[in-house]
This record gives sequence, C-alpha cells and structure tokens, in this order.
Amino acid sequence: MTRLSDFDYPNVWTALEDSTLPIVLYGMGNGADKVLGELERRGIRAAGVMASDDFARYQDYRGFIVKKESDFTRELGDFAVALCFGSSLPDVIEHVYEVASRHTLLVPNVPVAGNVLMNDAFVDRYRDDIARAYSLLADDKSKEVFKGALDFYYTGRLEYLQAIESDKDEVFRKILRLHDERYLDLGAYRGDTVEEFLHYSDGWRRIVAVEPNPRNYRKLCEHLEGIENATAVHAGIADTVGMMTVSKKGGRMPVLGDPDGVEVPVTTVDAIKCAPTYLKVDIEGMEREMLRGAVHTLRGYHPKLNLAAYHRTEDLFSLILQLHEINPDYRIYLRKHPYIPCWDLNIYAV
Repeated sequence: MTRLSDFDYPNVWTALEDSTLPIVLYGMGNGADKVLGELERRGIRAAGVMASDDFARYQDYRGFIVKKESDFTRELGDFAVALCFGSSLPDVIEHVYEVASRHTLLVPNVPVAGNVLMNDAFVDRYRDDIARAYSLLADDKSKEVFKGALDFYYTGRLEYLQAIESDKDEVFRKILRLHDERYLDLGAYRGDTVEEFLHYSDGWRRIVAVEPNPRNYRKLCEHLEGIENATAVHAGIADTVGMMTVSKKGGRMPVLGDPDGVEVPVTTVDAIKCAPTYLKVDIEGMEREMLRGAVHTLRGYHPKLNLAAYHRTEDLFSLILQLHEINPDYRIYLRKHPYIPCWDLNIYAV
C-alpha cells in the first residue's frame, strides 16, 4: 500500500511559493489574517484581496483594496487564488468551485485553533501517529476520509474534499442509531445541534446543552423552551473546573482569553454527572482537554460520540489516538460532511 505520507502534489505553501501567477486572496477576516501572516513569513507578496460580488465594496483590508474577481481578471489576466474563508452554504460552495474552474485555486491549511501548519516537517514528525490512527479506524470509508483529509490539508486541493464528502443521514441512521438517549451537547451554540438531535432521535430521556458564550447561551435558553427534559448550562468545557474568559460577541467561536470578554464557569464532562448515552462535542479546539476531563464518563458509560476533529491540524489523528487510549472498546469512524475547507470533519464512535 502506498504510504499515507506519499502525496501526488507539493505542499500548498510550497505551491504558493513556486507559483508563476500572481496570488490573490479570496476572503477576509481571521483566516485571511493567518494566511497573510504565513505568506509574509515566507517572503510571498499577495497581489490583492478579492471578495464575492456582494461583499466587495472596495474597502480597505490590511492595506489592500478589496475588489471583485472581474476586477483582477481585467488587471492581471490569469492569477492564482488562495481561499481564506469557510462555508457550508451550498450556493457559496458552488461559487467557490466556479472560481476554481477559472483559476488555479488552493486552500492553505490554517487551523481554527493553534498555529500548527501541515508541511513536510509536520508529516515527518507525526508519521507514526498518523499511521497508527489510520489503522484504528473501523471501516474502509473512514480510512478513505482520513487519507483524503490528509491529502487536502497537505496540498490544499479541492478535489480531495469532493471525493470524501457525505451527508449525515448515513451516520445517524447506520452508526449512531439514536434511541431514548441522555444527550449531552457540548458547544450547543444557539440550539442547532439540539434540533439535529431531535430530527434523528426517536426519543430522549434528557437533554443537557452546554454553551459558554453569554449571547449564544441566552438564545439557547429561548430555543429550549417547550422541549421536555431539556436544560441549558452556561459553561465552557475543559479538563478542570474553574473560570475562563470568553468573547461577548455572539459568534460560534468562544474566543478564549479575550481581554474584553467576560468570565464564565468552566467544567468537565465528568463533573456534569448526567451519565450521557450520546455525547456531541464541537468546542473550537478544546476537544483534547474535554477528553482528559471525560475519562470516567467515556470508560464508565461508553456514550455514543460525535466529536469534531478539525479545529487543530493534529486533531485528525491525535483525537483518535487519545480516545482509543481512554477506551479501546470504541469502534471509531470518520466522516466529512459538505463544507469548504475541511471543516465538519467528525469522529463518530460507538
């Protein structure tokens, strides 16, 4: 078998360094900040920043005038595009692929949490861990998803995402099979994943939805009104009990350590003591800490697990290894649902 670390294309950062075409960033915000920072570190000068027609208002972003694709086509002719934002919206995804049909489009891997990039040094360092995590996966489809995600992270090429995406029906109908659960939702946001649970479950004994952001928590409480045996908890999740600072803004990411934020309680899965039979975790890079604070629950109750595996570059393999070490009886699956970049990549364990 070809080694997992054998790639058909160069690393995305090497490809951008070697590009003979001007490089235009597509998108603004945190992702673009990280991409620009790495390009500058490598001595690569971006030719500009573009946005979709509805968002390009010729505003200033990091010293660039944000223009439309058509503007750069007139000015530059052909150019390479570095995609710097994420979306699961079908019309946005369709537009990204349209842009990719007209230009070389690469998606630099900049993680949601942390600053570790997947490059040759990363692959060399974690080669054995990557291979071991791959070997622990429960079915061939999971292994295909793992290899495709690894290829995408390394090369930034969209075709690897297209090849591994699937909808959630198969996961919920054939792997998780939710029935009369005690559901613990970590990173409940404003109730969207509670609604997902209600859609796929044929019943429940209890719902505990945990959210750290104050604004989201208020919306979550409103959302849970009228749902029987459903409770909202205002807290973050980690491996210790205490306090943490999160942003006051209502986005999905809690922005830990925000100097202008507010303090909220932080707790562990074991401390919640709800004996879950189904545990969903999407907590923006705190997944490894959550696992450390959930050892008793994962060993004692063996809940079905829906665990985000994309916030940190190393999550793809490190969370699989960590979960297996805690409870080797889990059968571990990996699925990737429609999203650009490689977000909504989840570990499902039963």
